[in-house]
Amino acid sequence: MSDAPKYKLTVGIETHVQLKTKSKLFSGADNNDQNAEPNTLVNHIDFGLPGSLPVLNKKAIELASKAAFALNSTPQKFSKFDRKHYFYPDLPMGYQITQYDEPIILGGYVEYLLEGQLKRVNITRAHLEADAGKSVHPEFQSYSLIDLNRAGTPLLEVVSEPDMHSPAEAKAYAHELYLLMRYANVSDANLYFGNMRFDVNVSVSTTDKLGTRTETKNLNSFRSIERAITYEMKRQIELIEKAQSVVQETRGWDDAKNKGYTMRFKENADDYRYMPDPDIPPVELDDKFIDKIRSAMPQLPNYWRNKLAKHGLDNSIAESLIDAEIEFGLTHLAYLSSLNSGMAKTMANYIVNIELPIHRRIAEEGKGKVLSSDQAHKLYAKASELYQSGKLSSSNVKELITKLLTIDKLPEDIDKYVSQLGLKQTSDINELSLVVDQVIAANPQAFEDVKAGQEKAIGFLVGQVMKSTKGQANPSLVNKLIKDKLRS
Repeated sequence: MSDAPKYKLTVGIETHVQLKTKSKLFSGADNNDQNAEPNTLVNHIDFGLPGSLPVLNKKAIELASKAAFALNSTPQKFSKFDRKHYFYPDLPMGYQITQYDEPIILGGYVEYLLEGQLKRVNITRAHLEADAGKSVHPEFQSYSLIDLNRAGTPLLEVVSEPDMHSPAEAKAYAHELYLLMRYANVSDANLYFGNMRFDVNVSVSTTDKLGTRTETKNLNSFRSIERAITYEMKRQIELIEKAQSVVQETRGWDDAKNKGYTMRFKENADDYRYMPDPDIPPVELDDKFIDKIRSAMPQLPNYWRNKLAKHGLDNSIAESLIDAEIEFGLTHLAYLSSLNSGMAKTMANYIVNIELPIHRRIAEEGKGKVLSSDQAHKLYAKASELYQSGKLSSSNVKELITKLLTIDKLPEDIDKYVSQLGLKQTSDINELSLVVDQVIAANPQAFEDVKAGQEKAIGFLVGQVMKSTKGQANPSLVNKLIKDKLRS
């Protein structure tokens, strides 16, 4: 009997990436609406006033071209803009300016590791388009409000092939695409502010033929992607098991309730009555422009993964650094790459397990600061030196770094500072030997237990020495001294 699952899940994802331009795609209005009052970042073009003519933002073309290389493709030398007609209150023109049959990116792929296996999701296309506005629904009211701050925001819609067959694959693909857009400097990719939004197309089938698909729109977290796909897969399977039809439709997602819901029946391309936009000339790129973009591409995540892998860094440590806020991550990635393998592992541990949580806490609270990266690296090198020489225990290394990371400037004499804080570890054999003798004399039964082979008793005696020295004794040296006493 076959263990193969009865139903095959197939997923494709359309990702809307907000490009990090200063102004909108076709108007001079500000593109950053994070803290703006509603309808304050709009002009006559965004309002769709009669006679207003759009002017294409050149920076958007440059960023889309960078995205092409990040997606293992090349920007098309010829692309054009079209009008996609539909009638919603948040679309004043009555149509969206987008690219249809001749987009700026064709083909490409995204590769990522999932549970040690290399996965590849092919890219069908990626096209530029102007975002619509936003409908706001006040609680307990029977009306909606319109905010056009987002109208005209430059988006790059990245359309994948239906190459994913589990919620985990889809989540991992979306995360890797997110990293690529950030490292290529195409988008801020802030999911909270909607800089990237995901529409997932889901179908299930008992054969290799694709089933009827549904599209769940506007997911803004990797967790939501995984949960929405899982929910939709189960919903469609239940319908099929009941001999009911899956309807092609557009669906929404309620993250709080972990539940999807119907929004509207899915339109087909013919319903949008696409036509070339007569106000915007085609985009024609020459080899000189394309080569300039290619030569200026920053290093992408896999470059840094390979660098860190050569140092033998644990994969989880490397991914924590790559996934961190971009300026934080890049500064430390370059630093670690310049070190030898042993030192890189030590420094990476300090950065990921001590500095990164502090950095995130300060970012969330909006107050405080962290040492500059060059000062932090100097601190880490000194802390490592003190640990290697036996002057600091591992716990006191963490305490020292934690204390010094959030001050204005490092002390000129860190050794003196360590002594003042009482963190300095005692490694004087004669001094510690006297303390060990005192502890053994005060705990004869524990010492007899050690002689009898009870390993836990050694831990007890070491703990008593640490207590007696207020945590300043070198525990490994104390352990050795106790064992020496056994042999003498």
